[in-house]
Amino acid sequence: MDETAAVRALAALAQELRLRVFRALVVAGHQGLTPGAMSEQLGIAPNTLSFHLKELTHAELVTQERQGRNLVYRAAFESMNSLLAYLTENCCQGAPCLTDEATSCNC
Repeated sequence: MDETAAVRALAALAQELRLRVFRALVVAGHQGLTPGAMSEQLGIAPNTLSFHLKELTHAELVTQERQGRNLVYRAAFESMNSLLAYLTENCCQGAPCLTDEATSCNC
């Protein structure tokens, strides 16, 4: 992941409802959720949800697939993992973060 993609993803997640939607999709896993199920589960109006799903899709954090008459949205786990890897790439100067050595570093 490059810096531009990381900023776009972080900007998309820097909004409360979009973060809630993304987290719900992460919990749903590869099964994903329909907009109707998300709207009901999260208490978000359908038109508002549609706007936020568009923003998350544009940031490449969410994918959509048509299944019959329904759209199914899923978290883009590869993009999510790339973002996490980008953010932690140089964590603790290359030392594993859970060791005593890493927790005592000044990072």
